Amino acid sequence: MRHGTSLIVALLAGALTATAGEAAAQRAPVGPATRSYVKYDTTMLALTNARVIDGTGAAAREGQTLIIRDGKIASVGPSASVNVPAGAQIVDLAGKSVIPGLVMVHEHLYYPVGAGTYGNLTESFSRLYLAGGVTSMRTGGNMNGLAEILIAKSILRGEKAGPFIDATAPYLEGPGMGFNQLIPLRDTTHAKELVKYWADQGATSFKAYMNISRDELRVAAREAHARGLKITGHLCSVTYREAADAGIDDLEHGFFAMNDFVPNKQPDRCTGRGGAATQNMATLDPESAEVQALFKYLIDKKVAVTSTLTIFETFTPGRPMPRGLDVLLPMLKDDYERRHASTQRNTQSPYIKAFPRGMVFEKAFAKAGGTLIVGTDPTGGGGLVPGYSNQRAVELLVEAGFTPLEALRISTLNGATYLGRGALTGSVEAGKLADLVIVSGNPAADITAVRNVEWVFRQGVGYDPKALIESVRGKAGLW
Repeated sequence: MRHGTSLIVALLAGALTATAGEAAAQRAPVGPATRSYVKYDTTMLALTNARVIDGTGAAAREGQTLIIRDGKIASVGPSASVNVPAGAQIVDLAGKSVIPGLVMVHEHLYYPVGAGTYGNLTESFSRLYLAGGVTSMRTGGNMNGLAEILIAKSILRGEKAGPFIDATAPYLEGPGMGFNQLIPLRDTTHAKELVKYWADQGATSFKAYMNISRDELRVAAREAHARGLKITGHLCSVTYREAADAGIDDLEHGFFAMNDFVPNKQPDRCTGRGGAATQNMATLDPESAEVQALFKYLIDKKVAVTSTLTIFETFTPGRPMPRGLDVLLPMLKDDYERRHASTQRNTQSPYIKAFPRGMVFEKAFAKAGGTLIVGTDPTGGGGLVPGYSNQRAVELLVEAGFTPLEALRISTLNGATYLGRGALTGSVEAGKLADLVIVSGNPAADITAVRNVEWVFRQGVGYDPKALIESVRGKAGLW
């Protein structure tokens, strides 16, 4: 069932009923609380003289006009041949590029705010994601129960500004990490009960964590799939091959968490909290027979892999300071800047070798035919700010060896397809939702142009990123 037609039907008809609601509602609703962030809200809009990078991997097309009608892309083609309907609001995009809204699949609506404590930042982070060009996202684990499930629904109703959110339930995690915001799994029965409970509350994805057992993962995956939902994992106790056998749909953090080749790995035991896996990966050759065999196994099982190079960059000496720190509470900004300075002094860090090796693994997996998707994971020791970090994630894919067009496809259409929303969003095509980002410059030639966001359209409504960012500047960390 999990990879057949019945699952696709279930995804569209069950867990993602919000998706059907988007298609029916067409132009996104705009409530009083979001009106101040909106630049364009009209039933008919013509974006003229634009460069279009459609997200499919095709070459950029110059001199294009897009007609947006009731929240959808009605047509796209050469400006000389597209008729602009009478009464349409016209926006001249000469010198600017239109790309699909980013679809990011390892995001969070919480942030480390103290020892072992993660603040609920659904309000500020959802605005920042949208400002950075993210129009659809999956949260990669939940520390605050119902908060992100409820804001996902509020955004769909137009009460809050933010992207479409595929809201993940609280982590499915066994004892060992000591989190004070999660209920540890007791056994397989408990795993099944938690999946059922959170699905009933409105969660649309699940995430297994480092101390889950193989049997608990298998039961959780079976229960999620029975409801047409997907399950991903940041693993340590379970190998990638074992997870594929258990029915997992996605593996987080590229191959940094891969422990299939860690010497003396004990079943259902997490040792080193993933550090051993990262160090081991740095010694492996992704072109070797054993690694290629694992790639093929994952591909045959239709298991996707999520790149989260942004979080590992923060662990690596010699890498730049993350952008956007000024939106954080001053104390959180200062805390991260101290950590960054400490990281730069750590000349023995395993990430000096592991970070570039992780890039090589992701490129090799994609070359082998694997489905690579991308997210940012703004947790760890802090420092990653939504929106800014998503732009950085696209840039790092290019650093890893992908072309800008390939990186944009991974960051848009690949993610939308994984989420079961590829028919609605993820590329600039007639008939799809007008989930678009307008940037100055040409990211097909210089990927850093993804930073130059002028406007973000979600379901046909154009948001002002500057207004969204200013609304939370210096306050992210409070709410």
